[in-house]
Amino acid sequence: MAMDRCAPDGEGKAVEATERLQRDTRIDVLRGLALLLIFVDHIPGNVLGLFTLRNFGFSDAAELFVLLSGFSSMIAYGRVFERAGGLAGLRRILFRCLRIYMFQIGMLLAMVAIVQVGISWFGWHAGEIGPLMHGMSGFRRGLSLQAVPSNLNILPLYLVLMGAFPVFWLGLRRWPMRALLVSCGVWVAANEIPGFNLVNWLDGQGWYFNPFAWQFLFVIAMLLCSHYLAQGQRLAVPRLLWLACLLYVGFALFAAAPWANWGLAWKPLALDPDKTTLAPLRLLNVLALFVLLMNISGFAGVAGSRWLRPLDLCGRHSLEVFSLGTMLSLFGHLVFHTFGTSALLQIAVNGGGFAAMIALAAVLEWRKRTGRSKLPPGGLMEAAGR
Repeated sequence: MAMDRCAPDGEGKAVEATERLQRDTRIDVLRGLALLLIFVDHIPGNVLGLFTLRNFGFSDAAELFVLLSGFSSMIAYGRVFERAGGLAGLRRILFRCLRIYMFQIGMLLAMVAIVQVGISWFGWHAGEIGPLMHGMSGFRRGLSLQAVPSNLNILPLYLVLMGAFPVFWLGLRRWPMRALLVSCGVWVAANEIPGFNLVNWLDGQGWYFNPFAWQFLFVIAMLLCSHYLAQGQRLAVPRLLWLACLLYVGFALFAAAPWANWGLAWKPLALDPDKTTLAPLRLLNVLALFVLLMNISGFAGVAGSRWLRPLDLCGRHSLEVFSLGTMLSLFGHLVFHTFGTSALLQIAVNGGGFAAMIALAAVLEWRKRTGRSKLPPGGLMEAAGR
């Protein structure tokens, strides 16, 4: 099984010689699943959107993605800080942030181009990104992340959280409970104080994913990862807590499921927890779900099967796959808006999107493993099967 190295080549022999972790396919599979679900949820009128996580509880794929990002960042970068020192860790974080930023700007430019095509050829309305398409003032705000379009609002959050990672790591390393309480206090303030958010110039409101609120989930994930590593890559919890998580997930399904979409005209509880501030019901839902999944005895075996290899590959290359999925969701929106949502188009948009995301992950994995730019003789299927 592949081993997870905590530092790139050239980071120093001190890191390379340290204990290596066995790569946990459960994390990659869950992250790959979150990426595909985000792609589906970003396309209005997508029939598959009736079967994503948001229909089975208070939280959705965005919460799962942020949780897994904090968890995996603690593995990838926390160990660099521990074993190679602060400068090496800061350098890795800086490069990661620059990479995230470049992908965000690339997607922003692509989005403007796609919308311009929609306006010119299909009579689209520019909508919220109109100010970005006229004049340098809007463009500068887009570059500085003061203007964040709704379809491109996850990576800016991720960028802020990764930029704050060294502070989070230092706090959890030296004063874990104090750091958690401070993080919780900031989250409470974001939920209780109107306007405690970064401003989005496009609508005059705050960021859809309020980083002051969502940092709490990221920090909790980092703390969970610390326990996971200390337990030998296990996240064992007391049976009573496991049962409590199971009951909560069942309650969330009962209360939040779109029963009307499933032919049942009733809503047992009128609960609609706010996503921007990561309301408590949403936070508890994703945490309970993650704890349950990580404690299912057969999940590791299933995650390592060849049938879930495509999800594993997508999870290993999350930034690239996420960015492609975001762009493809814009094309899907354009197709559905222009030509309708027939069954044939549903299959084409979803099937084509999934295939493209998995193919990209397979190519990237092949290049990573071999150092070559060419595909193996068997093509993408052979790369995906490795």
